[in-house]
Amino acid sequence: MSTVICSCLLGDNAKVRLKLSKILHEQAGDLYGADTEEDSVPVCEVEMKGCRREFYANPTGEQFAIGQPVILEADGGYDFGIVYSIGRIARKKLSLKGSTEQLPAILRAASEQEVDEFTEIRKREPEIKESCHKRIERHRLDMKLVDIDLRLDQQKLSVYYTASHRVDFRGLVRDLAGDFKARIQMVQITTREEARRANAQGPCGCVLCCSSWMQKIHANPFAEKPMMQEGVGGDSHSFNTIGLCNRPKCCLNFSKGDKNGHSCRNNGWPAVGTTFKGREGDAVVEGVDPQKKSVWVRFENGQKRRLSLEQYNSLAGRK
Repeated sequence: MSTVICSCLLGDNAKVRLKLSKILHEQAGDLYGADTEEDSVPVCEVEMKGCRREFYANPTGEQFAIGQPVILEADGGYDFGIVYSIGRIARKKLSLKGSTEQLPAILRAASEQEVDEFTEIRKREPEIKESCHKRIERHRLDMKLVDIDLRLDQQKLSVYYTASHRVDFRGLVRDLAGDFKARIQMVQITTREEARRANAQGPCGCVLCCSSWMQKIHANPFAEKPMMQEGVGGDSHSFNTIGLCNRPKCCLNFSKGDKNGHSCRNNGWPAVGTTFKGREGDAVVEGVDPQKKSVWVRFENGQKRRLSLEQYNSLAGRK
């Protein structure tokens, strides 16, 4: 996975996401009917840097519009964000998230001066990131710096990184705190979250689903298991299932299933990403080759096997 390409709030990709959100709000009446629910405190979904979206209460009494910059309550300070959804759409998303925690508040609409301040901070971030890289190399830490996020009030600097094991970064934190005169937060993220922050394009040519519209990153079959190299055992279909995060693609969760819970094509072949319980444990279909009349299956223990369609049907309990 490469470093972050674009995680801004004011770029072209963000404008596309906001346009899609506006279209959804325009069609809310057709989707959900008349809005009869009245909230004591309105809820807004706000997008922040790195494609992070959180829910905030709106006690100001002001009706914010989609795409409007706002100032948000943060721990011991304030931050900058863009309103992403409001009204019944925001309430629906919050109910799907299932969070019962008390929501932080939107403080006010952002002024032009505060928008300019946010833009200036974004211009400084490459320099800050380069300084973090040098500090990591100086301390010889086995970690990969993914992204940094300096809060609007410049009182907190979040450093996002990936690592395969625990890292002792106490010396690094002291150096960074001395350099930037801010509270340092080290945030270890997964490769899926790294892909979300990258806001890159997938093989389909579209912005990654996790960066554009998905509320949360779903767990995929054996997502945290080490992936086998492409081409092992004659499999040439790995590119169909593995995303930029080197994990099964999130879109595999939306494969259409039949009445027995299995995904299948009209011609009887299973769809890539189909999961089933066999005699040897849980398994997932990683590739299908109709020309060779074979199905590639990977079991939970990492074993990979090539089966005929008849063998697959027997193993998966399909008729």
